[in-house]
Formats: sequence, C-alpha cells, structure tokens
Amino acid sequence: MSEFLDLESQDGVRMPWNVIPGTKQESTNSVVPVSAIYSPIKPFPSMPVLPYAALRCRTCRSVLNPFSTVDYAAKIWICPFCFTRNHFPPHYASISDENLPAELFPQYTTIEYDSSLEKPTSPPVFIFVVDTCMIEEELSFLKSALSQALGLLPDYSLVGLITFGTFVHVHELGFSGVPKTYIFKGSKDVNKEQLLEQMSFFLKKPKPATGVIAGHRDGLSTESIARFLLPASDCEFALNSVLEELQKDPWPVPADQRATRCTSTALSVAASLLGACVPGSGARIMAFIGGPSTEGMGAIVSKNLSEPIRSHKDLDKDSATHFHKAVKFYEGLSRQLVNQGHVLDLFASALDQVGIAELKIAVERTGGLVVLAESFGHSVFKDSLRRVFKSGDYELGLSSNGIFEINCSKDVKVQGIIGPCASLEKKGPLCSDTVVGQGSTSAWKMCGLDKATSLCLIFEIVKKEMPDATVQPTSNQFYFQFLTYYQHSSGQMRLRVTTLSRRWVAGPGSLQELIAGFDQEAAAVVMARLVSFKMETEAEFDPIRWLDKSLIHMCSRFGDYQKDSPSSFSLSPRFSIFPQFMFHLRRSQFVQVFNNSPDETAYFRMILNRENVTNSVVMLQPSLISYSFHSGPEPALLDVAAIAADRILLLDAYFTVVIFHGSTIAQWRKAGYQDLPEHQAFAQLLQAPRDDGDQIIKERFPVPRLVICDQHGSQARFLLAKLNPSATYNNEAPLPGGDVIFTDDVSFEVFLDHLQRLAVQ
Repeated sequence: MSEFLDLESQDGVRMPWNVIPGTKQESTNSVVPVSAIYSPIKPFPSMPVLPYAALRCRTCRSVLNPFSTVDYAAKIWICPFCFTRNHFPPHYASISDENLPAELFPQYTTIEYDSSLEKPTSPPVFIFVVDTCMIEEELSFLKSALSQALGLLPDYSLVGLITFGTFVHVHELGFSGVPKTYIFKGSKDVNKEQLLEQMSFFLKKPKPATGVIAGHRDGLSTESIARFLLPASDCEFALNSVLEELQKDPWPVPADQRATRCTSTALSVAASLLGACVPGSGARIMAFIGGPSTEGMGAIVSKNLSEPIRSHKDLDKDSATHFHKAVKFYEGLSRQLVNQGHVLDLFASALDQVGIAELKIAVERTGGLVVLAESFGHSVFKDSLRRVFKSGDYELGLSSNGIFEINCSKDVKVQGIIGPCASLEKKGPLCSDTVVGQGSTSAWKMCGLDKATSLCLIFEIVKKEMPDATVQPTSNQFYFQFLTYYQHSSGQMRLRVTTLSRRWVAGPGSLQELIAGFDQEAAAVVMARLVSFKMETEAEFDPIRWLDKSLIHMCSRFGDYQKDSPSSFSLSPRFSIFPQFMFHLRRSQFVQVFNNSPDETAYFRMILNRENVTNSVVMLQPSLISYSFHSGPEPALLDVAAIAADRILLLDAYFTVVIFHGSTIAQWRKAGYQDLPEHQAFAQLLQAPRDDGDQIIKERFPVPRLVICDQHGSQARFLLAKLNPSATYNNEAPLPGGDVIFTDDVSFEVFLDHLQRLAVQ
C-alpha cells in the first residue's frame, strides 16, 4: 500500500486502478469503475506557489504541465490532451532545457498559481441562524457555545444573526441603542424582493428600476448592508447582548403538539439576505437546529404528536407525506445558494430527528459542514464548533468559491462526481452519457471546501477493442488534469493544477499488470460511495445483492483457482483484504439502515462522501488496538476473539471512539488499584488508551463521541456491533474470559467460504 500513499502525498489522489484497463470491455469486466478520489486543496509543504497566471492551451484550455512536449528552439509546447501546438508568450523567452519554469519540473505535477494581486478580496461572512424552540437548558448551552465561537472569529469577518421559532427574527445589529428586529411569518415563503422591501433597504437610496440587486455595487448602499452584516470587532458587544437576552420561543405549545418551528423559512430568509447583500463572496449560513421542522415549505412532520416522524420504512413504502415536498424546497434553496456561491453548514443537536435527510441536498451541494449530536452541551457539538474557527494546529482551512474542472485524454469520459459539489452544466465532449452523482458536465461549483474535502470522480473508458493487435497504439498513457480555482483561507484567489498520467493495458496478459496496480483501500471507498448513491437514487435497489455480485465477479476474474475447486482459490496480496472490506461494508451503517433513523443514515453518508481514503476506510472497517500487561499497544483483529478479561481495547469507528475494559481490568479499576503507589503500572495501562483516544479526537472533524465502557456493560454494544461474530450463541463456547455475540449474522469465515464456492463456478 505504501506506494499508493506516496502518490497521495504528492498529488492528493488515490485511484483503485493505477494501471488502467484500457478498453471499454476490459473496464466493464473489472467491476470497480476507473475512478479517482481527489482532495483538491490538500496542503503540501513542498508545493510551489507561482506568482503569475497559468499558461493555457488555446484549444482545450488545459494548463502547461510536466507532460507537455516542449520545443525549446521554436518556443512551442504541445498539449498532451489535444496535441495542439502552442507558442510560448514573450515572458517565457529565456526558456531552455537548463532554465525551466517550475510548472515543467517533473516532480511538480501539483502546483498552485496565485495571481490575485490585481483584485481586492472580500472578507468572510458568517450568518448564524439559531433555533429558539428548545428547553432553557439546551438554549443556555447553545448561547455559551456561540459566544465562545464569536470570540474566535477573525475581527474583519462580517457577522449577522437570525433567530427563529414560530416566526423568523432578523436582528439589526447595526442599530445601537435598543435591540431591533424584523419579523417574518414562519408559514409564508418570502422572496428576495419582498425581503428587501420589508427590511427598508431603499429608504435612503431608491430602488433601481431595472436589473438584479446584488450588493453595494448593484443597487444597495453600503450603510444599508452594514445594518445587518457588521465586522465581528464592531458588533461583538451588540451580538453578545442579544444572545444573553435570547429567550425560548414564547408561543405556547399544547401538550399534544410539537413546537412550531419554521426552519426552512429561516434558511430561505438567510439565503435571500446574503444573496442581496454579498453575492459571490465567501459567506456561510451556520444553522443551529434543535428539533424537527413543523412549519413552512420544508416541514418534515405535522405539529400533532400523534404523527410519528418518518422512518426508513416510511421512505421505502413512499408513505412519508412531507418528504418529497421538503426535498424539493431544499433543492431549490441549494440552487439559489450555489448561484450566489454561499455555503450552508448544519449543526443539529436533538434527541429527535431534525430533518437532515431533507436538508442533505442543500448542505452537500454547497460543500457545507454537518455535525449531529445529542445535545448542545455535548462535547461532539461544542468541540466541533470550536474547531471550525480554530486557527493553527488542526485547523480546517476553510476556503470558498471554488470551481473545479477536469481535462482528460480523448478515450476517457467523465460520468460524474460523488461528493460535496454542484454541477455547473458545462456540457462538452468529455461528458459521458451515463451519469453518476453530479454529471453531464466537466465543471463543478464548490461553494465551500477545506483541506480534507475529497471528491470521488467516476470515469468511463470509451476506447474500443483493437481489432488488429499488430498495430501498436501511439501512446499507452492516459492523462488527467484537475483544475481548482478557489479563494484561499487567506483571502487570495488561487488556481491549483494537478496533472496525472497513468499507463493503460489491454488484451491477453494484461491481468497481472492490472493486479499490480490495484489499490484495494481506494476501491473499497469507491464501492461504498457508489452503493450509498445507488441506495438513495434507485428504486428497489438491493445493496447486499449488488455488493455480493460485484465481489464474486471480481474474485472469479482476478483470483487464482482451478474450476469447481474452492480449496484451490487464492487472491494476490493486492486483492487479499478487499473481500474483508466488502464484508464490513455490508454490515456498516451506510448499507444497514436498520436501527438508524433516516437523519443518521444521511449524516453518515454525507461524511463518507467528503472524507479522504484513509478516513473512509476507518468508517468501513474500524481499527482495533489492544493494551495489556504482556505487551505494548498492538493492532488486534476486528473479531470477538479479541476480547479478553485482562485486556483494554481501543476501537476507532470514526464517529465513535470506544475504550473497552475487560472484566478483570474493570474490577481492579473499581477497587481503585490505580491510585495505589505499588500499582503504578496499572495506572499507566489505564491511561495509555485514553491518551491515544484523545489524539484521535483532536485530529478529527466532526469530533467523535468518546465511549468508555466495561465488558458485559450496556455501553459495550458500541464495540460488539462492529466485531466479526466468530463466536455466537449457537456455536462452541468462547475462550475463558472472552465473549459471545448474540446474532444470526454470518461470520467472516462463513462469508469467505461461500465467496470461494461461488467464485470458482
């Protein structure tokens, strides 16, 4: 695996096939699509940032790169994508093979251009949209978290505040003296024109007769914008005093009803306000929601408590009455936000569902962050919010206003992207007829992106079989170029260019070369994103059957065996862990929706769709580390056999980090041995997993939930649910001090046994 990690540390790319199946038929037979998982703005310490504009090909607009052929005498370069001959401009006159510009150095396949000296950039904008329909205790947790967050904001960033319950309150922070708010009815959708009219934007400066109203350049005075969006340093006092005074929504709630909460109207007002005041600048709507939306276009449930909130069963049977209407509303909102270049971030903290399944489209298309916790007082919420604004170590590196474009060789087409972006509908010869995710385009908008954001690009090989094998193809390389134009967290506009070349093979004898270039971790993550996408978009889709069929096809094509002899079956080391990944993917929360609400499933999938390969693999197959007196920390198999009375286990399942004490360790801990001077070693044993767990939590966003539990305790379920059930209640007794899992699920051994039988048929 190490060579694939080296490629990632150079370009931020992981591909399942690093030697590409070169024809349409070969790539179809290879089951896992030709694809790439790319982190557009992953930081590289050694990457040069060039202070001039990129040189582009006059035909296909791709950027000069190390794979271009250069004629130094004639000052001409040939584009590797469309083979056009381009002349170098005058300022490249001194170029020679001894004097190369950085973009032609072979090691700089990823490079950045910063030519933003010409235009001043706008400050970041944050508009907080705060739910007030919750109990006093939750509201006070939220208020203290928000006032801490305000202290971490850069002084020059603009801030606005909207609170909502039965009505939407837009706070005029620029009006000193007394708190002043504009109120909108929660059940009525407000468009941009009505909003500007009601909020008296045209008192001093008359409304222009024609054209679109867009910020202070088009139709609005700067002081009318500054009533609602102020620099953080100017409005800190006003904001804190509004937050201190903030009360629970005053409208009475009958005992048999839910609170009237107009989430969708509040988000719509926030989007229109930003669209009028600061279009095109890096602005984020940060929504803090404490319960289900019951009013307005995006309501997910009625006010009557007798009506339960939709479950997966309701969605499957199509009996969730509000679902499609709400999704349609948020789809419209996501289009509006993408046009404006603004991001929607969602912080949901409630014991009930709040409607993440409906909101998913707006958060994902705008590249927003999402955090789901049980309470606003929970460390998952508080620490995650702090991480958003934290600078220095482990900062998220929030950037905005990205546009992502792809160029590739003519035998490769793009089917689409699964990940946090929105199609710009730029059709062209690159687009495949088959669409996966955000497709039929070669350019995408990424309103919000950060260091970790990763896109999954799905390609299609359209090269036909070579009928005459004696004719050698001119080149056996496919080229890919990814361009990301974005506003860096420092405010500058930058262009990041990554150019890759991958060898393709076809025909008999190519199998071994494909195997040698197979990255099983990347392949498992691509399959996970694909299966999640299909579960959401295809009716009557059976994910388990699809995954099993894909795995059987893979094994019968790439495995070594004699026909009809399961015992002769073996896989190359390049493929050997892939069946294990598929086994855990089948059992994971992305595929098994039982015991998860639609909100939780949507949340897990949103995070899977934005994280890089290493993090996604932990979500699919958690890591398990064992601590004991006999040995230092060592990796343990993700199996129930790893449990022992005298061991501590640390499970990292990405969303939860579990520290599990075996029964003997737990008894000693309860007896307080760790406090006695002669049992120093025991105290250190207890502390070691805590320290390692804290390190994991510190580096991760959203911050995972920490669960500390004992063997046979109720919280032990967090660990048991993830382990391979090799010892269950209906097979032989476990090891002394071990454990059994009460399940009818098949164990990995049985799964592998069936796989071998079917693959050799």
